[in-house]
Amino acid sequence: MLETPLGWVLLVLIGSVTGILAGLLGIGGGLLMVPALTFLGVPLIQATATSLIGVFLSAVSGSLRNLGAGELNWRVSLKLAAFGIVTAQGGAWLGDRLPDSALALGFAGLLLATTYLMDLRQRFKRQTEKENLVEPELASGEEVPDAEEEARLPSIAGIGLLAGGLSGLFGVGGGVVMVPLQMLFLGESIKAAVRTSLGGIVAIAISGLAQHTWNGNVLWIPGLCLGLGGIIGAQAGTRLLPRLPDRTVNFLFRFLLFALAAYMIIRGIHGWL
Repeated sequence: MLETPLGWVLLVLIGSVTGILAGLLGIGGGLLMVPALTFLGVPLIQATATSLIGVFLSAVSGSLRNLGAGELNWRVSLKLAAFGIVTAQGGAWLGDRLPDSALALGFAGLLLATTYLMDLRQRFKRQTEKENLVEPELASGEEVPDAEEEARLPSIAGIGLLAGGLSGLFGVGGGVVMVPLQMLFLGESIKAAVRTSLGGIVAIAISGLAQHTWNGNVLWIPGLCLGLGGIIGAQAGTRLLPRLPDRTVNFLFRFLLFALAAYMIIRGIHGWL
């Protein structure tokens, strides 16, 4: 069904819904697209591979906007990507060899970890606002001194390696992991962290996608349909976010992730039986 015109329309609609939720909750669409594809009967390894198409398109769209506005610290993005593309290959290679049940349980663990990481991200954001910190203007051309840049390199390497592995293995962007870690270890504001991580995800997603393509796991037309819908939906989600109370957004976020985690746990346990 997913290879028919009717199926493509359905995928665009699903991508739009996941994009709205992603924009509303501030998480990558891959966390939502992968379970949606598996629910439609797509094998999990193909779902994770296909999801990277949407992750890549979303990252390109956002990064081009940030670059045009002079708000992208491309040096940090390139360094994150340089380390992430290596482990993205490894994650995709490993995912192709893991049983569906193990991959499902691992994805459920990622969803549960996301709830903690998003709480951590919000705490950092509140702390930044409380201390009245001002994000540096990247458009001014001001750069981090070379000595400080070298001191940050091990942290950048660790963040990039971790994000790349998760992206290749689970078909997600990795931003939900990268942003809190960049704020914690690199001292970036939340806005700067989101922008630099998004820039790094462009190359990381390409790396994982290339390995999955080599393995024959990517469903290109369904993935492009999901990606198109995701881009449209994300625009709507980000515009809807300011109109909803924080309590509503937090409840929706936790309910959705716990529900998806429960679905993936059941899928994983069923696979073992």
